[in-house]
Amino acid sequence: MDIQEQIVNKVAQSGLVSVDPASFYPAGDRVLYDIKDNLYMGLILREKDFRDFVKEHDWAQYTGKYVAITCTADAIVPTWAYMLLANRMAPYAKEIVFGNLDTLETILFEKALNTLDVEQYRDKRVVIKGCGDVAVPNSAYIELTSKLTPVVKSLMFGEPCSTVPIYKRKD
Repeated sequence: MDIQEQIVNKVAQSGLVSVDPASFYPAGDRVLYDIKDNLYMGLILREKDFRDFVKEHDWAQYTGKYVAITCTADAIVPTWAYMLLANRMAPYAKEIVFGNLDTLETILFEKALNTLDVEQYRDKRVVIKGCGDVAVPNSAYIELTSKLTPVVKSLMFGEPCSTVPIYKRKD
């Protein structure tokens, strides 16, 4: 018997189905718009100055980008100011959220995972891949777990060759 015939891929024979959360990662540039740069003396938002800025700013620079709008300064910013920014960016940006870049990633993954057809995993042994080149927020793992638990036979975390059990249906 030759060496090729003796090698058995037990992972391939295990019937495990691997789900890579990174495959739901929407490609595109992420941008943080910090309204602190529009504050007078870093403290207050002057309506006239802000409206002038909004009229003159090149909003096309946000074309095709995912944008998080925030204010990192310790200042009170009226809600309408965020709304005005979102209104001007909307024709250009792919997505606009309020919050930081972590919030943006959470929302992008949540929206992408909402398109997941969980029926394809019904009664399967599923491994949610745990590492890769894309940073996946914990919220995405939680979302995947809550969507898959009702339909899978078992759910694990990690790699098919080394998993941590999360759930096993009692039959």
